[in-house]
Amino acid sequence: MDARLFEAARTGDVNYLHSLCRDVPLILEAAALQGGETPLHVSVVAGHLDFACELLKLRPAFAEEMNPDGLAPLHIASAKGSLEIVRELLKLGPQLCLLKGRERRIPLHYSAIKGRVQVMKELLSACGSSIEEVTARGETALHLAVKNSQFEALTVLVDQLKKTNKESLLNCKDSQGDTILHLAVGTKQYEVVDLLLNGKIVHKDRVDVNAVNQRGLTPLDILSIVPSESGDREIRHILTGADAPSIRVVSESQDDHCAAADGLDNRQQARCSRWGRIFRVNYEKNQWLDYLRFKKGRDSANDARSTLLVVATLITTATYQAVLQPPGGLWQDDSDSLSGTADNSSTLNGIAPKTHKAGKAVLGNLNPGSYITFLLFNSLGFFASIQMIICLTMGFPLHTELMTALWALVITYDTSMGAMTPNSFFNCFFVALSAALPVLMGIITLRARR
Repeated sequence: MDARLFEAARTGDVNYLHSLCRDVPLILEAAALQGGETPLHVSVVAGHLDFACELLKLRPAFAEEMNPDGLAPLHIASAKGSLEIVRELLKLGPQLCLLKGRERRIPLHYSAIKGRVQVMKELLSACGSSIEEVTARGETALHLAVKNSQFEALTVLVDQLKKTNKESLLNCKDSQGDTILHLAVGTKQYEVVDLLLNGKIVHKDRVDVNAVNQRGLTPLDILSIVPSESGDREIRHILTGADAPSIRVVSESQDDHCAAADGLDNRQQARCSRWGRIFRVNYEKNQWLDYLRFKKGRDSANDARSTLLVVATLITTATYQAVLQPPGGLWQDDSDSLSGTADNSSTLNGIAPKTHKAGKAVLGNLNPGSYITFLLFNSLGFFASIQMIICLTMGFPLHTELMTALWALVITYDTSMGAMTPNSFFNCFFVALSAALPVLMGIITLRARR
C-alpha cells in the first residue's frame, strides 16, 4: 500500500484521500492489486467511520478483501464492536455476513467471541442463516460464546434460535464431540447451564442432556471428572433435574436389560448380571484412561514437555539419591579380620563378611548379584532421565551451561558409585556400564521411534 494512502486511512483524513485520488487516479486500484491490507482495513481498525464510508463509495470491492490475518473489514468491525461501520458495510449486501476468514470464521463468530451484543443483533438481522455456520473446528457461534464466557452473547443467540425455530443447533457438536452443555459444565458456567435447562427461553427437552462426546462422556460425567470448589452441587442439581445420565447410569442399565430378558432362569440371569458388571467396570476404566491419555489437538505440546521435564527431574533426583544411600547402607568401620569377628554393627541379616572397608556398600560384600542388579537398573533410570532432559531442552537459552551442569552431575554420579563399590571388579563393571548405557539407549530409542 502507498505510504500516503496508509497515512490518510490511519488519520481518517477524507480531504487528503480525495487529493491523492486526483493526483494519482489509480492509487486505489493499485492498492487492491498489491494484496494484503487495504486502506479500508486500516480505517476500520482506527474506527474512522467517515473515511470508511468514502472508501466504500469509491471502491466497494474493498469490503470483501482479506488481510494477511484472514480478516475482512466486517470481521474487524464486528470484533471491535463498531456498530455504525458494521451498518455501513452491510449496506453492500448481506452476503458479507458469510465471508469466511481464518479457520472459516464469519463476522458473527468474532462478535460472539468478544461479546459484541449489538453487532450480533445487526448481523443476525441482516443474515439470520449465519447462526448455522461453523468454523473449521466445527464450532458454532454458540460454542464460541460459551468458550469465551460471553453469557449475554449466548442469550442473544439462544433467543434467535427460538424465534427461527432452530433450537436443534443447541445440540450441535464441535470437532471434539462437545455440545455447548458439555462446555458449560466443564468450565462450571452455572448461568449457562441454568439458561439451557430452566425452560424459560427454550424448553429443556430441546437440549440433549444425554449427548456423549468423542471421549464417551456425558455432561454429568464431565462434572465428576473436573471438580471445583464451588458450583458443582447447583449444576448437578440442574442436570439431574433434567434427567441427565452419566456413563455409570447408562452402563448399569445393561444389567437391568440383561436380567429382564425373557427365557432366562435365575442362574443365567445371575451370570448375565455378573458379566454386565464386569463390562461396566471395564468400560468405565477405559473411558477414564482415554480421557487422561495425551491427544494431539486437544492437549498442549508445551504442557506435555513441562510435565515430562518434571518427571525426568524427579527420576534423576531419586536415582542419584539411591547412589548416596544404596540398599543396606554403607560400612561404618574397617575390618580385615579373616576369622569373621566383626561386631554386630557390621552385619546384615546376621551375616558378617571376612573383610570390608568403611564407606563401601554393604550389599556389594554380602550379595554381589543383587548389587550388580541395583547398579544396572539404577544407572539405567539415571541415564535415561538425563537423556530426556537433554532432548526436552534442546534449543533452550543457556543450553551449553545446562549441558555442562548435566555432565558434571553424571561425573559425580560415577565418582560416588565408584567410591562405594567394594572391590576393583565392581569398579570396572560400573565404568563399563556408565560408558555403554548412554550409547545403547541412544541407539535403542532411535530405532524404536522409526
